Parts: sequence; C-alpha cells; structure tokens
Amino acid sequence: MLDTIQRFFQQALSEPEGSDRSEPTLERATAALLCEVVRADYHTDEAELDALRQMLQRHFSLSDAEVEELMAMAREEVETSVDHYQFVSLIKQHYDYAQRCELVRMMWALAHADGESHHLEEHRIRRLADLLHVSHSDFIRAKLQVQGEAD
Repeated sequence: MLDTIQRFFQQALSEPEGSDRSEPTLERATAALLCEVVRADYHTDEAELDALRQMLQRHFSLSDAEVEELMAMAREEVETSVDHYQFVSLIKQHYDYAQRCELVRMMWALAHADGESHHLEEHRIRRLADLLHVSHSDFIRAKLQVQGEAD
C-alpha cells in the first residue's frame, strides 16, 4: 500500500496535471492578451472577433484554419490561467519595446472594433500595458492613434 501511494506521488510530481499542454508559445501568449481585451467588457462582439482574426492573420502570417486554432487555444489559456504572468513574461522576453507598443495599439484597435469603447476595456489595456512595461505616454499615444484612425 505504501509503495502504491509513493508511486502515485512520484508520477504526479514527474508528470504534473496539464502536462499534455505545452508551454504557451509567443503566438498563443500574444493571442491570449488580445483575447483578454475582447472579453474585458463581458460581451464578445462578432466585430471584435473578426478584428482579432485579421490581426492574428496579419501579425503571424497564418492561414484561416491556423488562426481559428490559435484563437481557440488562446481562449482556453485565458479561461484556465490564474494570472497573466506567463504570457507577459514570454512577450517581454521576445518583443522589444516597439513591438510591445504595437501590441498595445492592437489592443486599442480591438477595443474600438465594435464601435464602442468601455471603461472596462481601457482598464484592462492599461493594466496589460503596465505589465508589459509600456510607458503611459506610449499607452496614450496608441489610444489616440487608434481613435484618429476610427474617425
């Protein structure tokens, strides 16, 4: 009996739960943060999802099927994650400052894709920009740029 319990814990420690899922890739981390903006106002609009598809397709040069798979994985990652650390740290490791600013601009474009901008979306983008170490002035610059494009 003791051997059985010991084997159980050895297996549990060597193969942690969820080990069938690989670590997030840069693409999944980026998509997950963008999904956070889409779901920030607790209403997923088709215009936002279409904008997200187009962004991911352009940004990563993916096919339609690859984009759908990436979006599904990103949504699952967001739903099961406790925090944004794994996504943010991966992005900070691989994106330079200009790329992180572009990601914040993409977040703003998603927030405006449905023709509305909510305080919840702005709050989420501000929080993510802070975690990505994007300055407040660049956060505002991205916001104004997207608003100017929308007008």
